[in-house]
Amino acid sequence: MNDIPQHILAEAQRQHDILSRGTAEILGGEKDGKDGLFWKLVKSLQNETPLKVKFGMDPTAPDIHLGHTVVLTLLRRFQDLGHVAMPLIGDYTCRIGDPSGRNKTRPPLTGEEIDANAKTYFEQAFKVLSKDEKTLDLRYNGEWLKELSFADTIKLCAQVTVARIIEREDFTNRLQNNVPISMHELLYPIMQGYDSVAMECDIELGGTDQTFNCLMGRHLMQVRQMNPQIVITMPLLEGTDGVEKMSKSKNNYIGVHDEPNDMFGKVMSIPDNIMNRYFELLTDVPLDSLPEHPMDAKKMLGRIIVERFHHTDAAQEAQTDFETRFSQREVPQNLPEKTITENLSGILEVIVHVGFAESNSKARQLIKQNAVKVDGTTINDHTHEFQSGQTCVLQVGRRQMMRLTFA
Repeated sequence: MNDIPQHILAEAQRQHDILSRGTAEILGGEKDGKDGLFWKLVKSLQNETPLKVKFGMDPTAPDIHLGHTVVLTLLRRFQDLGHVAMPLIGDYTCRIGDPSGRNKTRPPLTGEEIDANAKTYFEQAFKVLSKDEKTLDLRYNGEWLKELSFADTIKLCAQVTVARIIEREDFTNRLQNNVPISMHELLYPIMQGYDSVAMECDIELGGTDQTFNCLMGRHLMQVRQMNPQIVITMPLLEGTDGVEKMSKSKNNYIGVHDEPNDMFGKVMSIPDNIMNRYFELLTDVPLDSLPEHPMDAKKMLGRIIVERFHHTDAAQEAQTDFETRFSQREVPQNLPEKTITENLSGILEVIVHVGFAESNSKARQLIKQNAVKVDGTTINDHTHEFQSGQTCVLQVGRRQMMRLTFA
C-alpha cells in the first residue's frame, strides 16, 4: 500500500465504512489484511471509474416487503457514492426457478406473470433506488441467456463440476430426504453466474441465502481470466415476530405497498431487541444517535420507513394517528403491568396466563375475531411469539389491556 496515495486510501476506507454497514460477509479478493471491497474501491478511485454493482431479482411474486429492501438499501448506498447500480431482473432465470431455500421444485411461471411481476418489482424498488441515469443500469438477463445455443450451454456447464453443484445445502438436504431434483434446477446457479460474466460486474450483492449462486459468478469469471467480482451478502431480516425471517407466508412482514398507518403500526410492533437491526439494515442513521427510550426510537424508525415508501406528510400523519389511537385514547395512564418470568412466549398461552381468556381455544377464537392487539396492531397469527426483553401492551377486546414485560 506504500505506493498508493494517502488520500486514495482514506477515501476508500471512508466508503468502505459506509458500504460494509450491516453486511454478513464480504467474499473474495482479500489482501494485506483488507477485504476485496476495499481493494475494489481503491482501484475505482485510482482509475476514476465507478464500480458496477449487480443485484439480481427474480420476479416470482408481484409484491416485495422490507426484507427484500435490505439489499436495495445497500445498492442505494453505492449509488450515493457515485457507483453504478445494476439491478437485474431475472426474466429468463425466473423460468427455471431459484432452488435456494426450497425443499421442492418451484412451479413454473408464464411469460405474462413474469412481465407483470417485473413491472411491479421496479415500481417498488425505485422507492429505494435512484433513477439517476449516471448511477443506474437496469438489465434483464433474457438479453444474453436467450442467445445461448445448446452448444454454448454445454460448454458453460463443462466449467462447473457436479460435485460443486450438489454440495449446496439445498440439494444435499433434498438428496438425503429422497426429494427429487430436476435437471433444470442444477442449471440455475450456472445461469445466474453467467449473468455476472455478461454484465462484467465488479460487485454482486445478495442475501445470505444467495451466497452459493453469487460465488458461482465469481468462479465463472475466474475461468475466463476476468477480474472476478467481489460478493457481499446481507443478513435476512427478521419479521415483526423477531424470530423468523420476514415472509408473507409467515404473516410477519411489512409490505412496501402497505398503507401508511398499517406500516407505522407494524414497525411499532417489532420487538425492542431487534430494533437496532432494522435501523442498521434499512436506514443510514448512526446507531449511537438513536433515542434512548425504545418507544421514541421506534417512532423515529416508523417515520423513516413510511416517508421512504410514501411521503413526509404521510409519515407524520401515521405517527399522529398511532399516538391518538393507541397512546392517548386506547391506553389508560394507570394501565396494569405484569412481568412474565415464566417460560411463556406463545400468544395463546400468554393470553390465558394473564387471565384474558379461559383456554387456548378461547384465545384462538379471539384472534380469529380480530380482538387481539399488541401495541395497537391487530394480531391475526395464533403462532405469534413474544421475545425475551420485549415490553408491549396486550389488548383483548375493548377493555382488557395490560403492559407486559418478558424477562
